[in-house]
Amino acid sequence: MKILAPFLSWQSEIQAIRRDIHAHPELAYQEQRTADVVAATLEGWGIPIHRGLGGTGVVGIIVGRSAGSRAIGLRADMDALPMQELNTFPHASQHKGKMHGCGHDGHTAMLLNAARYLVEHKNFDGTVYVIFQPAEEGGAGARHMMDDGLFIKFPMDAVFGMHNWPGIPVGNFGVTPGPIMASSNVFAITLRGKGAHGGMPNLGVDPIMAAVQIAQSLQTIITRNRNPLDAAVLSITQIHAGSADNVIPTEALMRGTVRTFTLETLDLIETRMREIVQHSAAAMGCEVDFHFTRTYPPTVNHVRETEFCTRIMESIVGADHVNDHVEPTMGAEDFSFMLLDVPGCYAWIGNGTGDHRLSGHGLGPCTLHNGSYDFNDALLPLGATYWVMLAEEWFKQEIATTLNND
Repeated sequence: MKILAPFLSWQSEIQAIRRDIHAHPELAYQEQRTADVVAATLEGWGIPIHRGLGGTGVVGIIVGRSAGSRAIGLRADMDALPMQELNTFPHASQHKGKMHGCGHDGHTAMLLNAARYLVEHKNFDGTVYVIFQPAEEGGAGARHMMDDGLFIKFPMDAVFGMHNWPGIPVGNFGVTPGPIMASSNVFAITLRGKGAHGGMPNLGVDPIMAAVQIAQSLQTIITRNRNPLDAAVLSITQIHAGSADNVIPTEALMRGTVRTFTLETLDLIETRMREIVQHSAAAMGCEVDFHFTRTYPPTVNHVRETEFCTRIMESIVGADHVNDHVEPTMGAEDFSFMLLDVPGCYAWIGNGTGDHRLSGHGLGPCTLHNGSYDFNDALLPLGATYWVMLAEEWFKQEIATTLNND
């Protein structure tokens, strides 16, 4: 494994920053303290910053030996989750009901680590923008930074993201061209019937039976309308109705999620859902409201940038430790918005299985969005090395491409 030497000597310092952020988690669009830490750290290293995109976003501007005409972005997310941490080690969350249960503290620390190296060595010609983004966890912070002019104020030829991944061994990477994470979408179905005595159902219109009928029918979209080779999930996760054993209620509510790897399949599912819901409700004598909300699009890696990132990973850890066609997940990620506007690649870095956790960790597994999770600090030098080598080699590649074209 090839780790750039300065990261080994900086390990205790950057680890302390990571654990400080972990101990002070902040939810989406509330990352004021975290943004202050990021901004002060970057400025302390002589890196100019821009604040305020997406509310609490921070962008560091690192110019190499010369600014040139090329620029790339490296992105980390900063927000925590609204969940209770079960760990009791010294850097556990100090805020009840808030936790860095997805490793965004580690992502922030890895990118800070890389920024320090890049500004001290400047072994590239071009500009690297280090993007510290708020509100990845359901708040679409990436889109809001873009709406505030991220790619207009800071034009980029490519943008790159990385996420720690429990289950992948430390020292390994996972990446794939095309979809790596799914779209995230939610739906709500409100059925209105006619309440009646439970012993006299003929006098009412039962919204519960309509909900049952719709729940069964919606699954036929997955089994009969969708191409079986195109993965998709339609999950009804809530059904709420009634308040007494002998009362047929007037209303029933159904909620759930849809996940797809392509927008074409998403269009199909939404259209068929609307048709099934409306016609089934009418057949059962109910009125219905159907709401479908597209939260995050699928995260789709660009082929050229993914092949480039794969080569960088292999140069660091060896080809045997890079899965270049890792199995995608039905989880979602708002880095997807950035990849819709700018070519790039989103990759996973192995977080291990939890053996790194200190005494005092919770009894649950070290998986994402689990109260017993903790980021593996062994990744701090490895992730930073990846960011640095990616940036330096990107500009070398671009210069070579330009010369060859000339």
